[in-house]
Amino acid sequence: MTAGPGHDRGGVVPVTSGAFGVVWGLVRGNAAGWGSAEVLGALVLGVALVIAFVLWERRAKAPMLPMRFFRLRAFATANPANFCVFASLYGTLFFLAQYFQTVHGEGPLGGGLRLMPWTATLMVCAPIAGALADRYGERAFTAGGLLLQTAGMGWIAVVSGTGTDYLEILPALVIGGAGLTMAMPAAQKAVVGAVRPQEVGQASGAFMMLRIFGGVFGVAVAVFAGVGGYASAEEFGAGFSAAMGAAGTGGAAATQTAKPALCAPSAPLCGPLLRPLYAAPTSALHPSERLVPRGRPAPSQGGHA
Repeated sequence: MTAGPGHDRGGVVPVTSGAFGVVWGLVRGNAAGWGSAEVLGALVLGVALVIAFVLWERRAKAPMLPMRFFRLRAFATANPANFCVFASLYGTLFFLAQYFQTVHGEGPLGGGLRLMPWTATLMVCAPIAGALADRYGERAFTAGGLLLQTAGMGWIAVVSGTGTDYLEILPALVIGGAGLTMAMPAAQKAVVGAVRPQEVGQASGAFMMLRIFGGVFGVAVAVFAGVGGYASAEEFGAGFSAAMGAAGTGGAAATQTAKPALCAPSAPLCGPLLRPLYAAPTSALHPSERLVPRGRPAPSQGGHA
């Protein structure tokens, strides 16, 4: 943890309440209506409390999540990519099993078995990607894996239908699964490797929270609710294709956020959002709080060598 006695109690309340408000609004959106006072109120209040949390953390002596982390390019790009990956992943996992049962007529066991080529890649690709990322760096595996995920979900969106054979979908499952299992460990390694060892818990906590938020966001679920339904195999198939297209879009968005240039302070896309986090000059920080790029020695505090 960051130096300083006690815990960041002032940060716990707004971030917990803000997360609860955002999650409540997202979960209740389809049932209560996205324009209802309940959903809009929860989302607005949640976002306001999260903003209050950011403002508090910028001034706290021992912040729960130091905002200076966002000046680290790896941290500031891998976390949004992580969010987009899980926003598409959860929707994909939710609908694929139902697709095999509703459209292909498989039972629960048959639907689960047909998912194995997608999920089994975790046991093969993740350890290999994690080991190779140590040698070649995380960026290539994160971006490359997300491109494979986008290609796999796009493939399924194009070919899926009531008459689609399983073998037409199988290569896409393998490609998409391999991409995800390449990107996830590389992104997590990039996040925790960007901070000092005593700050790994804080960085990992932010990474995991955004992962859960991505799952709750469920872009694919929202698209399905607006396009498809369960009345017939044809109606479900139409919604499923739209959901897979949304999952592919999420993967493409994650690939873009994995490019460091897009999240630099001067970048046109997200620079205006992140620029306030870069605003505090490094010279204003205590020497122990300054970020030192990996591979460079920390500056000496006792004069020139």
